[in-house]
Amino acid sequence: MKLTDFDYLYDMFENYTDTEEDDFDPDMSPCTTIINESINTVLTVVYSLVCFLAVTGNMVVMVVILYNRRTISSTDIYLLHLAVADLLFAVTLPFWAVDAISGWVFGDVMCKIISILQEVNFYSGILLLACISIDRYLAIVYSTQTHKQKRPFVIKLVCAAVWLLAIILSLPVLYKGEYTPPDSSRTMCYEKLDGESAEKWRVTTRFLRHFIGFLIPLLVMIFCYSVTIQKLCQTKGFQKQKAMKVIIAVVLAFLICWLPYNITVFIDTLMRSKLIDETCDMRNHIDRALSATQILGFLHSCINPILYAFIGVKFRRNLVNLLATKGVIKKSAKSHYRRSVSSSSESGLTSTTI
Repeated sequence: MKLTDFDYLYDMFENYTDTEEDDFDPDMSPCTTIINESINTVLTVVYSLVCFLAVTGNMVVMVVILYNRRTISSTDIYLLHLAVADLLFAVTLPFWAVDAISGWVFGDVMCKIISILQEVNFYSGILLLACISIDRYLAIVYSTQTHKQKRPFVIKLVCAAVWLLAIILSLPVLYKGEYTPPDSSRTMCYEKLDGESAEKWRVTTRFLRHFIGFLIPLLVMIFCYSVTIQKLCQTKGFQKQKAMKVIIAVVLAFLICWLPYNITVFIDTLMRSKLIDETCDMRNHIDRALSATQILGFLHSCINPILYAFIGVKFRRNLVNLLATKGVIKKSAKSHYRRSVSSSSESGLTSTTI
C-alpha cells in the first residue's frame, strides 16, 4: 500500500532560500532552513530497511497465495493484489534513499516513472484495504457462504477497477521532472509548474488525496469493521475472540501508520491554501513532522503481510504445507502444526477471517 507523496517531503526544500526571486513558488514565506544531513542519512537507512522487509514479506505472501491458487478465496485475491501494491511501492524506495543523500540523479524520465509507480500503488493499496474490509463485512455479517464459488470473477473485476482508478488519480504526477531550485545545486524530482497555478494545482491534488486516498477508505473501514465486531460479539464460540483481535489490529495499524501523517499533511495543505496563517516557526515544525510521520506511513507496507497474512490461520497452514512440500521443514513439524490447529477447534468463521 502504498503509500506516500514525496511532494510533501520536497516541499521542505522550497523554503531553503531567503530571497523572494524564486518564481517557482512565489507564495511561500521566505523562511531560512538548514538542511540536516544526519536526518537525510537516517531517512536513507529507514528507506532501505523498509524496502527489504516489505519486499521479503510481500513476496512470501504472493508465493503462498499463488501456490494454493486452487483454493483461493475472495480475500486471497485482494491480499494478492495488496501484496503486489506494497511490493511495487517498496521497489521505489531505493531511488528515494539515494535521493535523500545526493539529490535526484536518475534523470527526468525516471522521475516520472518512479513517481507515477509510487502514486499508483499508494491509491491501489489504500483502496484495496477498503475492499478487504467490505469483503469481511459481507462474509461475517451476512454469512455469505454460497457466493464464494461465484464471486472470483467479480472480485477480479473489482481489483481491475481499483488499479484503473489508481492510474487515473495518479496522472497529475506526470508533471514531475528534474528541477534545481535557484541558489541550490541539489536537483529534485518535483512538479515542474510555474507561477500561481502551481500552488493552486498542488492544493487541489492534495485535497483529492485527502478525501479519496484516506478519508473515504477510512470511513469505509470503520463502518465495516465496527459492524463486523458487533456481529462477532453476538456470535457464540471461542474463535470469535481471535477474529476480533485481528480486526482490531487491522484498524489500529492503519490509524497508527497513516492518521498522524495525513493530519500533518492536511495542516500543511491548509497553510498553503492560506486558510490558516503560516509562519516560519510553524513551517519548520510542519516540515519536521512530515518527515517523521512519513516514516510511519512507510512502515505500513511492512506490517501488511503480518496483519493480513501471517497471523491468519489459513495462511499459516498454507505456508507450513509449502515449506514441508519443498523440504524446508520436516513433515513431522507439519503434522504437529495440524494437530495444534485441530485442537484449537478452528471454525469456518475464522478460516475466512484475516
